[in-house]
Order: sequence, then C-alpha cells, then structure tokens
Amino acid sequence: MKKRNNNNIIILAIESSCDDTSAAVLKDGEILSNVTANQAAHELYGGVVPEVASRAHEKNIIPVVDVALQKAGVNKDELTAIAFTRGPGLMGSLLVGVSFAKAMAMALDIPMIEVHHMQAHVLAHFAEDPKPQFPFLCLTVSGGHTQIVKINAPLEMQLLGSTIDDAAGEAFDKTGKLLGLNYPAGPIIDKLAKEGIPRFEFAKPNIENLDFSFSGLKTSILYFLKKEIKNNPQFVEENIKDICASVQKAIIDALMKKIIKAAKETGIKEIAIAGGVSANSGLRKAVQETGEKLAWNTYIPRFEYCTDNAAMIAVTAYFKYLNKEFVGQEVTATARWSFEINK
Repeated sequence: MKKRNNNNIIILAIESSCDDTSAAVLKDGEILSNVTANQAAHELYGGVVPEVASRAHEKNIIPVVDVALQKAGVNKDELTAIAFTRGPGLMGSLLVGVSFAKAMAMALDIPMIEVHHMQAHVLAHFAEDPKPQFPFLCLTVSGGHTQIVKINAPLEMQLLGSTIDDAAGEAFDKTGKLLGLNYPAGPIIDKLAKEGIPRFEFAKPNIENLDFSFSGLKTSILYFLKKEIKNNPQFVEENIKDICASVQKAIIDALMKKIIKAAKETGIKEIAIAGGVSANSGLRKAVQETGEKLAWNTYIPRFEYCTDNAAMIAVTAYFKYLNKEFVGQEVTATARWSFEINK
C-alpha cells in the first residue's frame, strides 16, 4: 500500500444498499461531506424495484463521489482508505458500491473497509455531538429492520431483540398502499397523522421477550378497512387523517413498549433511535417525552443521518480503521449479514 504524505485519516465512504446512492468524506473522525442521490422512479411502482435501483446506482455513483470529494475539499490522492456497505441489502445495489470501491482502492493502492448497514445506522450517532455514552441502547427502525441493540463499545454490539416477521417501516408502507398513498408512505402517514385523532383500535402483538411483530397489525388494518369500506365506500377518504393517526400510534406504541422494557431490564438510561423510521415525528416525540418521564438521556439524530447515508458508513469505518480492520479484493457483497459485533 502507498504511504500518504499526511498523518490524517481520510476516508471516502460509499452507501448503496437500497435505492439511495450516497458518498461521504471523513477526516480524523469529522464528516466533511455527505452527498446522496435519491431515486424517484420507484414511486411509479409502489416500492423499490431491484433492477431499477442497481441501474440508477451505476448512473449516480461517479457523480456522487465527485461531488462528495469536491465539497470536502479533498483530492482522491489524499484518501487513506475507502469504505463501503457490504450488506445487508439488495444484491444488485450492493454490488455497484462494492465493485466501485474495489476498483478505486486498487487504483489508489489504499485499503478497504467493509461496513454492516445496520451497525452503521447505530453509529450514525457519532457523526456529531451530542454522542451517547457507553453502554447505550439503540432502537433501530427502518423499512427492512426493527431491532433493539445494546452497544458496549463502537465495535461491540449485542442484538437484544428484532422483528420476527415484518419491520415497522414495512408496516407503514404497506398500510399506505392499502390507503392508496404514494410510495414511500411513511412520511405521508406521518404528515396526515398530525392532523388526525387516533380513535381506531387495531390488534396488538403479544410477544413476551424483546422481539417485535407487525404482521398481525397489518392484517388487522386490512380487515378493518375492508369492513368499513363495505359499509361506506368513502370511508378512507372521509377518515384518512384519523386512520393515519391511529396506525401511527399503534406502531409507535409497539416500539416504545419494547424499548421501555429493554431499558428496565438492562438498567441503561442512555437511549438512542436510528434508521429511516427514526425520522418519524411521532416516534421522535414519544422517545423524547418518555425520556423526560423516565430520566433517560435520549439521542435523536438529525434527519440527514436517519435515512440511508454514507456519513454513517464513514463513521463506522473510522472506528474500524483505528482497529486496523481491513478487507482484501476477494470481498464481495452479501444480501444477508448477521448483525452482532463482539470484539
């Protein structure tokens, strides 16, 4: 590997696990740039189409990396490492990012760092102050994952609970589809819920441990809507705000019940949220209010660090760089990747 003339750690990070192409530059633990290109094409299909996503990544990745380097004021020859999301995610999307990182690392003769997408969501809290104190609990909620994680150190994480079927974000989006809302439905439901009253009741999962389940809730919503529409074909249009408020409350209640239980069982009062659904205003408010009531120190990321972004990949890679955890050119993407890190 080439020896750089400076003593700084400068990492280019790439995130391409789903439908957002993102690149970020980090210098000695500080984020200098974080650039993301979104893919609006999926709105036409009501969900992410893997083939469409991978082709868009191929189109976007070079311009996004160029802009990230320019915004950071960093020349590619100054880079000391390249980080990338290895998984989990859509295989085609991941392969674009991994292949680009491998090619650039080989051309520059610098090391590569693989990053787990969900671990990066947790460590996004270290992109800026205030930062959680170890150990802390993190409720990570996205379209594909719902987890409670205990973080003892940057590279030491323990999965305490996860969904046994559907994720919370999936529950939002599939409910949105039933209501005829555009994709992604989560932000739309959140907006409409602010003007509604949560007056409708849905089935609540009954799981004793720290795992989650949202399939029963989705089924309950489906049957509820079928029944009400049969009696009144205009039911959804006339009650859309109250329906959204009720659905959002049901999902948030399920999430909060488990994180409260986890905090009590572990005695930990450092509580964080992460992932795309952590941008939901109702969840953010619930965490903040519960934290005040139970004397938690709560950590709620800026919206920029909630959704898929390369800054969280860069932060995770920085910890791994300090620990000299590099990978070789034989590395490849993995759509499924177990979560826990125990060093």
